[in-house]
Amino acid sequence: MPSTSNNPHLPFGENKNAPWYGKDILSVKQFDRPNLEYVFGVAHEMRGMVERVGTFDLLKGKILANLFYEPSTRTSSSFTAAMERLGGSVIPINEVKYSSVSKGESLADTVRTLECYTDVIVLRHPETGAAAIAAKAARKPIINAGDGVGEHPTQALLDTFTIFEELGLETIDGKTITMLGDLKYGRTVHSLARLASMYNVKLNYVSPEILRMPEAVMEEVKAKGVAQAEYRSLEQVLPETDVLYVTRVQKERFENPEDYDKVKGAYVIDPEIMKAAKKEMIVMHPLPRVGEISPDFDDDPRAAYFRQMEYGLYVRMALLAMVLGKA
Repeated sequence: MPSTSNNPHLPFGENKNAPWYGKDILSVKQFDRPNLEYVFGVAHEMRGMVERVGTFDLLKGKILANLFYEPSTRTSSSFTAAMERLGGSVIPINEVKYSSVSKGESLADTVRTLECYTDVIVLRHPETGAAAIAAKAARKPIINAGDGVGEHPTQALLDTFTIFEELGLETIDGKTITMLGDLKYGRTVHSLARLASMYNVKLNYVSPEILRMPEAVMEEVKAKGVAQAEYRSLEQVLPETDVLYVTRVQKERFENPEDYDKVKGAYVIDPEIMKAAKKEMIVMHPLPRVGEISPDFDDDPRAAYFRQMEYGLYVRMALLAMVLGKA
């Protein structure tokens, strides 16, 4: 783990024998509990360093390419901030439609080109499996920042880190996590369900019928022996919930606008409904929100979604340091 010294010029060489050096981060399936403890330990150290000195030179001389085929505010800026906090540089490519891709260049060729200039590539792509295709073509590490309706592993890692930090826990065994909203297209909940199933938790899925958690994800969770149940009403499970994970209904994933209109306002979190929840619990959301959490709830101490964004910075700093042999 990084030193906790107050010296911002950390005396670390590149450790090519480090367990995550040069590796891709494509799926939460790559992680087990010891791996998670390692990531969260490094992230906790990063948090302390940022609070003490702001930026430091752990990745000085390293360059990150942010390759985003889909619009992104939070994930893109989070990785940019993470790299710059660590002293590295960023090539932002957020308008791919204006790049060589618009000329017909393949993803593999784009990645091969970018790795000539950079040390690590963060990729977001609308097609499930795109990150694996990129990783097969690349020699440098690829970090999956979301591929279609598949996975969003760094979001799941920061989500789990948020739960530990917010609830002050050493383990989430015995806790109940309720996922609410768009569970069909929400790649964040797919990854979180897989990651949470490494612990002895209970998972509740609350959604409209047409937005149910995919059977494939539920089968993976079942294989781990984790309790899970589906509901259409939040009121049934809110009183027992320790972590309420809210997702927006993603209009861009619907082919039929009428289907979207039927479910867009199915659930709304506000101070009134939260009277039934525990006093010691948290509400999370990957953001952006579009009405599923009322701004009137933002000042409630249980509203953790903006703090969740900050935890994401520390997790992504940890991951960048790990794959570049600095942690």
